[in-house]
Amino acid sequence: MKEIFDKLSAECSKMTTKRYSTSFSLGIYFLDKKLRDPIYAIYGFVRLADEIVDSFHAYDKAFLLTKFRQDCFEGIAHGISLNPVINSFQQVVNKYGIEHQLIDLFLQSMEMDLEKHEYTPEKYDQYILGSAQVVGLMCLQVFTGGETKQYEALKLSAMKLGSAFQKVNFLRDVNADYYSLSRTYFPHVNLAEFSNLEKKRIEEEIEAEFTEALAGIRKLPSTSRNGVYLAYLYYRELFNKIKNASAEKVMAKRIRISNTHKFGLMFDSIIRFKMNII
Repeated sequence: MKEIFDKLSAECSKMTTKRYSTSFSLGIYFLDKKLRDPIYAIYGFVRLADEIVDSFHAYDKAFLLTKFRQDCFEGIAHGISLNPVINSFQQVVNKYGIEHQLIDLFLQSMEMDLEKHEYTPEKYDQYILGSAQVVGLMCLQVFTGGETKQYEALKLSAMKLGSAFQKVNFLRDVNADYYSLSRTYFPHVNLAEFSNLEKKRIEEEIEAEFTEALAGIRKLPSTSRNGVYLAYLYYRELFNKIKNASAEKVMAKRIRISNTHKFGLMFDSIIRFKMNII
């Protein structure tokens, strides 16, 4: 029976999320139970694509990503894929009516990582849109249950949150991206001479996006608000640590939040949610 395979597929996406991201796993745990598997499915899908371009250096990445794209859209069309992570993802796409254009934009951004780019402001915006903002919109489609009016009202906030998360990731990973993967995402920034002034300018962009995103989080359905708020708290804390570090230190090592600190943020999130002070 396909139900057995579907359950296995959901477990694979859940395991993928837990293996790769403690912070997102904690956030998903605080979603309503019925939302957890769909969000695991989305995260599992984007994680696999990300791993292709970031980790599989000994293999033909372009071939793997092309095959991944083909398997994805064939799975969506046929309602099944023998790749368990894609199988769980296609179920979410078909159930919640996730726009195929969002998936295509995401995969286009992954393709951009296959080659070295000089990121102009336009390319930078294109990459952020595909790699982060559309993922936020996929999740929002699940959170709103396909209710068009609510989705449209929260769309911009979801995009701002995805953008803020991605830019924090860029600052967190700037050392590995530059020295290991030869990537520079920030336009008009010379990371060989990364300055505190340039870092501050990027941080001001992120701060503004976090402010807009929080207004949207407050309007999310109660079934998803606490989980998204927990992810927001984690990224704000990581962002604060990065802000308090010099540009030289950020280039020298990856800034992290300890698991103990993450659990502390989790309890803070619970208290704020119960007291309705998000």
